[in-house]
Amino acid sequence: MHIAVAREFQPGEARVSLVPELVGKLVAAGYEVDVQSGAGRPAMLTDEAYAAAGAKITDALDQADVVISVQPLADDQVSALRPGATTISFFPRPTDVASRLAGSITTFGMEYVPRISRAQSMDALSSQSLVSGYRAAIVAAGRLRQFFPLSMTAAGTVPPAQIVVLGAGVAGLQAIATCRRLGAVVKGYDVRAAAAEEIRSMGAQAIELDLPTLEGAGGYAREMTEDRAARQRELLAPFIAAADALITTAAVPGRQAPVLVTGEMVAQMKPGSVVVDLAAESGGNVEGVEAGGVVQVGGVQLWGGANVPSQMPGPASRLYAQNVVNVLLLMTREGEFAPDFDDEIVAAMCLTHAGQERTAP
Repeated sequence: MHIAVAREFQPGEARVSLVPELVGKLVAAGYEVDVQSGAGRPAMLTDEAYAAAGAKITDALDQADVVISVQPLADDQVSALRPGATTISFFPRPTDVASRLAGSITTFGMEYVPRISRAQSMDALSSQSLVSGYRAAIVAAGRLRQFFPLSMTAAGTVPPAQIVVLGAGVAGLQAIATCRRLGAVVKGYDVRAAAAEEIRSMGAQAIELDLPTLEGAGGYAREMTEDRAARQRELLAPFIAAADALITTAAVPGRQAPVLVTGEMVAQMKPGSVVVDLAAESGGNVEGVEAGGVVQVGGVQLWGGANVPSQMPGPASRLYAQNVVNVLLLMTREGEFAPDFDDEIVAAMCLTHAGQERTAP
């Protein structure tokens, strides 16, 4: 059976869905691996490296049983697939599935891997959030015109930067950890009950507000009422005003990001402060942020993230590729691609099959 690695076509997408060091795992499982020419180039991976690992370099996808990618294939690519083929990629809703239904294409969406212990090694949302959190800290450090660490010199003492991180999921905790490694003083906040201890475990101070916690399904925070959101913003305002840099990471796939910081709160920040909003593509946690751009509000820079993992395509591709390989191996039986649709992971990920659209989780 053939697995094909598609070349990404969306502007700005620099990741690739398989890296050379993982080709051997698929070959050992009984697959032939085809890689579209140049697929790894944006992630600094050459065709020669794939060929040396045992893959065949090609431009065609029409012989593949399974096509893997980061972003969904374009309609013309889907139309070129053989009937009954399978695709595995991120597949944000809503995305048109007409061409997939017409070709009886089976579609698996990587963002729908359920958050259960058995599926942790396949959780691409978490692996890519790890990259985003690290990148957020580096952006904040690069844009802030002062030291992150405390520096004591004969000429005097330079105080450490004060960082606030809102959201303590995978991205937020990685941002906290990276800022701490760079020597900053970090405070973190999350609405979930378990988050305070996780924040402290990274060496940061947990911001504790006199508000009830909000636990939701799948490890995400539950949506809050507007009254609670307003009170939370009021209580967070002094912490944000005192920060040299603010990093926000609160997002749930497929939903509008909650507004955690208003324009008025940004205006209270010190001149030269930096805001890094990882939720900008889903509306932003910070009022006035623009995805993929930098907005100046008074003396404060607002940096809006857009496809942030792709800004570090090497590690992001390696992590994503391992997630995809683990999914493929789960669906492999005796050298054949044979997904068990009664398996809860397979069922949750499947969006189209046998000419029918399946209900997204």
